[in-house]
Amino acid sequence: MQPLSIEFNEQRKAKYLQLAQALRSAIIKGDIAVGTKLSSAREMAKIYQLNRHTIMNALQLLVAEGWLESNERSGYNVTQTLPIQSSVNTKQVPVVDPKPYKFTKKLAVPAPAMNLNEFKYNFAGGLPDLNCFPYKEFKRSLSYVFNHVDTSKFHYGDISGANELKHQVSSYLYKARNLKVNDLLICNGSQEALFLISKAFISKGDFVAVETLGYPPARKAFAACGAQIVDIKQDEFGLCIDDLKTQFSRFSIKMLYLTPLHQYPTTVTLSPTRRMQIYQLCYQHGVMIIEDDYDHEFHYQCHPLQPMAADDPAGIVIYLSTFSKIMFSAARIGYICAAPAVLEQLSAWKQLMNHKNDVVMQLAVAHFMKEGAFERHLKRMTKLYKQRYEAMDKSLKALQAKGLSLEYKKPDGGMAMWVNLNIDTANIKKHLHKHSIYLQTEAEFYFCDSYRSLKPKHFSYLRLGFAGQSEEAMQKGLNIIAEYAY
Repeated sequence: MQPLSIEFNEQRKAKYLQLAQALRSAIIKGDIAVGTKLSSAREMAKIYQLNRHTIMNALQLLVAEGWLESNERSGYNVTQTLPIQSSVNTKQVPVVDPKPYKFTKKLAVPAPAMNLNEFKYNFAGGLPDLNCFPYKEFKRSLSYVFNHVDTSKFHYGDISGANELKHQVSSYLYKARNLKVNDLLICNGSQEALFLISKAFISKGDFVAVETLGYPPARKAFAACGAQIVDIKQDEFGLCIDDLKTQFSRFSIKMLYLTPLHQYPTTVTLSPTRRMQIYQLCYQHGVMIIEDDYDHEFHYQCHPLQPMAADDPAGIVIYLSTFSKIMFSAARIGYICAAPAVLEQLSAWKQLMNHKNDVVMQLAVAHFMKEGAFERHLKRMTKLYKQRYEAMDKSLKALQAKGLSLEYKKPDGGMAMWVNLNIDTANIKKHLHKHSIYLQTEAEFYFCDSYRSLKPKHFSYLRLGFAGQSEEAMQKGLNIIAEYAY
């Protein structure tokens, strides 16, 4: 083989890579023919004035890539079949008309996710203050997981979740919510929990009852699995019992979805009496209850009521919650508590979807809870959110005193307030976006495909979150909203 003319550049990549590139290019161009036997590594080292190990590294790289083959005692040869560098260029492509895709159900394509950090004033209703999370402390829990690796946990299995996390969550539920559970299912957030429940229970045409104003992703999950949504009226005290009775008599309702504590979005907490009436009606009519307890911890006026699932002798309540409001939504830690037979089926559906959750995150959260950091963070945030809760109440009262015709009922807890501006809020969101304000309007919480629509003639309410921003930013944002509403 004739020596190649190579100029090695000290400032570029390693010399063995430069030599490999030169030989590769020569083979591609045909300067070194297929089947050619290369000079020995010793000879090439002399020719190119390189260390023999540098030559060997370059040749071994080309062997690995398929350009050369190594033959014992006879050195290196260019392979007879060179690697494919590009696809064959097909000049004539037949023209065909695409056929329609046969989707079982065509869903609305989700809009691109909105970057809430772009807004100077953020009134998102359930957004925690991510700047206050103890990331360095949580990093120690992540480090602990990798410093004490149990590789058996990194295989498939443990569909229902890592036992360490299940144990910590079970202990926490009993301590904080008086909810005693024998087992639970860890999910990839509460939305996966809702979809699993939907797949396990809902057939096409089944009726699912929901609060008229409610959590849109839940109703979308039910509808996507074939449910017909039945709105149940609400009053200032929550779900209307008389209307629930009426709809149970009209429709063969299979499930009832509720947010009994800090109802989403109106923030109303159902009284013990109404909870008992709802439970008795559901048992009488064979209806399962989905209890979504999304922000139980943040209650300020008194101790929060225990979940309906804590007193469920008939086993008809499927209880779900999430750590998204306590930690951050990207952690994707949600969980379901239910009767053993229900958990078995939900686990079977989960195995079909994704086998298991992120084990590293589960183990890190378990350690975070075990060491007490979770509870310390929760206490700090409850104290902070209570201060912001009082600050928003004070600001809204000040605006009322200045003549703004707004109405609201101070909730017992939660992360937002439900405020009636007494004006049509249909266009307020778009207008306030121009002023770098994000908020949610009443119209967003109705479901357009409900079987019986109970929408008002005009929308006048806003859901104003107070947890995710400073008191100063909250005050400035409220003043801008008030300027629009006067």
